[in-house]
Amino acid sequence: MAAHQEKKPSEERKHKSTQNDTRTSQVQWGRAWEVDWFSLASILLLLLFAPLITYYFIMSCDQYQCSLTDPLIDLLMGNKHLSDIWNKTPTLTYRAAGIYTLWVAFQVVLYVFIPDFCHKFLPGYVGGVQEGAVTPAGVVNKYEINGLQAWIITHVLWFANAYYFHFFSPTIIFDNWIPLLWCANILGYTVSTFAMIKGYFFPTNAKDCKFTGNFFYDYMMGIEFNPRIGKWFDFKLFFNGRPGIVAWTLINLSYAAKQQELYGQVTNSMILVNVLQGIYVLDFFWNEAWYLKTIDICHDHFGWYLGWGDCVWLPYLYTLQGLYLVYHPVQLGTANAIGILMLGLIGYYIFRMTNHQKDLFRRTNGNCKIWGKKPEYIECSYMSVDGTKYYSKLMTSGFWGWARHFNYTGDLMGSLAYCLTCGFEHILPYFYIVYMIILLTHRCIRDEHRCFSKYGKDWKRYTAAVPYRLIPGIF
Repeated sequence: MAAHQEKKPSEERKHKSTQNDTRTSQVQWGRAWEVDWFSLASILLLLLFAPLITYYFIMSCDQYQCSLTDPLIDLLMGNKHLSDIWNKTPTLTYRAAGIYTLWVAFQVVLYVFIPDFCHKFLPGYVGGVQEGAVTPAGVVNKYEINGLQAWIITHVLWFANAYYFHFFSPTIIFDNWIPLLWCANILGYTVSTFAMIKGYFFPTNAKDCKFTGNFFYDYMMGIEFNPRIGKWFDFKLFFNGRPGIVAWTLINLSYAAKQQELYGQVTNSMILVNVLQGIYVLDFFWNEAWYLKTIDICHDHFGWYLGWGDCVWLPYLYTLQGLYLVYHPVQLGTANAIGILMLGLIGYYIFRMTNHQKDLFRRTNGNCKIWGKKPEYIECSYMSVDGTKYYSKLMTSGFWGWARHFNYTGDLMGSLAYCLTCGFEHILPYFYIVYMIILLTHRCIRDEHRCFSKYGKDWKRYTAAVPYRLIPGIF
């Protein structure tokens, strides 16, 4: 939902309402204070199976040509034992450890030590020092937005090496893919464990910490809201964007290079994957300042869910289409290629324009035009933890009048386009669209639960005005 938030004068800010009391305001921010049995069971299942799923998918490509069923058939028929599969899996190597250590260290240097200069010459780009949203404790953190710059520097060096210096092969990522998986897991578990210890003993802001008393939930969902080291190294912004998303396009380029090495050509399906996912990655970094207002930064605490997820889950499972196309090069017919490209571009347009409408509405406090006319909205109020009364405007015009999360609809269209590039021979490439449907539907429900706790009856007025979540007339 598109919302603009503002403070009213001090006498109104201190007003307490029976509808939005302090306890209600506590549940509107971040994760839960208390853990029910269903949440705990879900957490334990994720902690157990998410790493196994990641390994299973990558192993299936390495040993079974991306078939998800053949490993199970082999095990059930007794043709192989788990030990056979495990013993055939490449182990951690010094080479992979060196590559990964240099990679993460390089991204840390780009993030912490090189202030953004792109905003000085790129019209419309917002970079440099920017403010985030107000935290539950009333803190407004400042961030150095330089992700686009880091992405450009990284890729300029990558292409300079590929076409001029030749220090390493462009296939280096694919060639060390499973050893790098172990490195990514080590970093993911290390940073998640460190974040938990930090939350207990030396938090950045103790008032922004949440403790449920349940070790597994606190480890998974995080204790600290915005853990930092020093003034500028913010765990959430760095791990959400740098090791994983900057690498996303490099991983795809390495897949394309491997296809060229193996088959003497790069298929149009691989080009489509690189282009469509490249657009998504560039959009992320172009709008990194806007990202400071999203659910990841504004609500999620930093734990295993983000720490391990950004280091392992994102780079390994979001790039399955390119990996699959190395093993199964698909040359699409012209009509199919154009259709997939159009689906991806239309999905991106909906995703971007929906978010643009929300951002424009927020920045202008509703004093703008959406589709040529002044936007309609519902005004809501809520209380922060300290008793301050805030007001929000929930827009009901433009794409936000079609559905409450229409940006997710565009995102899903793009996700489907990535998968369709792979044809229909195997189901592995379609894991991504299934995962995104589950993820975004869950986000819809989770976000709306927070909003109902936050706005009360005002939220009911909003859902009456915009009755659909994702697909107008259906859901």
